[in-house]
Amino acid sequence: MTAHVSTSTSNNDGPHVDQYRRAARLIAAADGLLIAAGAGMGVDSGLPDFRGAAGFWAAYPALGRARLQFSDIANLGAFTLDPVLGWGFYGHRLQLYRRTVPHAGFGLLSEFGERLERGAFVFTSNVDGAFQKAGFPADRIVECHGSIHHLQCSENCTDTIWSANDFVPQVDQDECRLLSALPLCSRCGAAARPNILMFSDWGWIAHRTELQQARLDNWLRQVKRLAVIEIGAGMMIPTVRDFTESLAMTVIRINPQLGHDDDSNEITLRATAISGIRAIARQLRRD
Repeated sequence: MTAHVSTSTSNNDGPHVDQYRRAARLIAAADGLLIAAGAGMGVDSGLPDFRGAAGFWAAYPALGRARLQFSDIANLGAFTLDPVLGWGFYGHRLQLYRRTVPHAGFGLLSEFGERLERGAFVFTSNVDGAFQKAGFPADRIVECHGSIHHLQCSENCTDTIWSANDFVPQVDQDECRLLSALPLCSRCGAAARPNILMFSDWGWIAHRTELQQARLDNWLRQVKRLAVIEIGAGMMIPTVRDFTESLAMTVIRINPQLGHDDDSNEITLRATAISGIRAIARQLRRD
């Protein structure tokens, strides 16, 4: 019978400190830690919360005026129709992610992994590169939706994926349009696109992510006592949640919007990413 815990947290871990202790003991007893992160992981770093139209439109007022939601702009059809608008959106995000400093929770998760024989591996739907920036080894990360820091040809003339480091977008934030030149495919001259899995996307080149997944699968075969901590993963785009549930084992789930489900195979901590991670870290240091 696996544990199910529903709790909240504060600076002293609140009245449910035993539940954070239980999560800490699950990690301490493991030989490998899988960190599964959704969009909520980045909110404590100051990134916009795109859950719901209001938060999205506050970040992109031009899209709000046009009544375009996240799925309307993060969509291959929309990008193909107007790549200048598409890169207004993705170029702004690229600038934002380049200057964002990962919050302290990333470092604490790294410390959790360093305690364990097989270390830690990351599975994330985030395209921001935050785990790499925080110091996690690139060969221990799966970016299941790709990365905004990599490009591909929008016409799929080649399956090459290349770095976006040389692309420095200039964006009109009021109009959400790219002012600088479009990045181009060096082979055919078509517009380049981010190597991100968009909505209704038949053109995403997935081999970079597939290689990452193969490394994770190999690591999982070596781990005998796996601990899984899922952070900020919602159900609107349930890729991370579906993956952790496919492992068929107890998941430490950190999310301030979680409800209670007595049948779930999880330890549920209703907390933001940074507060939940810090509370577990305090218990690991005490035990």
